[in-house]
Amino acid sequence: MKQHVAIVSYFSVGAYDSNTVDENLILSEILSELKISHEIVSWSDPQVDWSKFSLLLIKSTWDYFDYYPEFLTWIETIRTLGIPTLNNLDTILWNSSKKYLLEIESKGFPVIAGMILEKGKLISQDEIKAKVKSEFCVVKPLVSGGAKNTLKLASQDWGKHAEKVQAWVNEEAFLIQPFISEVEKVGEYSLLFFNGEFSHAVLKTPANKDFRVQHYFGGTITPIDPSESMLSSCQAMVDEFASESLYVRVDGVEIEGKFHLMELEMIEPYLFLALSDQAIPNYKRAIAARLG
Repeated sequence: MKQHVAIVSYFSVGAYDSNTVDENLILSEILSELKISHEIVSWSDPQVDWSKFSLLLIKSTWDYFDYYPEFLTWIETIRTLGIPTLNNLDTILWNSSKKYLLEIESKGFPVIAGMILEKGKLISQDEIKAKVKSEFCVVKPLVSGGAKNTLKLASQDWGKHAEKVQAWVNEEAFLIQPFISEVEKVGEYSLLFFNGEFSHAVLKTPANKDFRVQHYFGGTITPIDPSESMLSSCQAMVDEFASESLYVRVDGVEIEGKFHLMELEMIEPYLFLALSDQAIPNYKRAIAARLG
């Protein structure tokens, strides 16, 4: 079969890609330079004939959590067709639910994990207080992205929000985590790795009086050089959980000089390719190594 690659994206409605450089186009330029035939397609487009592709580069399926059952069905369709994907389907399934954070924590890595509020179960405030020891906490869906349905609240104000959160939990599982003040004070670090090797890093700082670092909420993105200890910490997690991945973004904060994981992004992270001189060349080398 002649090599023909799909850059897998989504139907954009502007919800998750405002004020961004289109990294699908950057990836398309890379594949063109490598003389690899390709198309940009949406994972949810019923008109796409997936069987014509020799490989899927899953790049920006940014609404997968809005249509999670359909996304899982699509994954099984691709699995049945036997089409290879980067990152691979097992990795994507594992990474699609934030319960993976608890698994990483259980292996001894410093993680802002929290506890799961199981779908349909009555929330116990006493259990939350016992497991999430923090003056403030953050509640978010277990399958989510882009700060969707994410709520920051003071523990003492739980009663004011309990009915709303319970209504959410009646519909789907949630994760409740301690709020980390360093996110507001300093920001969240993102370190990018291609084929297991460090490429570049940024610091995402939230807008004033906000805690969400995403650019579409007014956050600021600044290229940085990570400290040796931060890089070493992130490399250890990549080696353990993402050594086979084309790309992985390690998001986290430093607490008293120690890096703590907040997200290990291996489905569709924004890669900040336009913010670093070495990012695109590193990405191109990684793709060339995978595609021959």
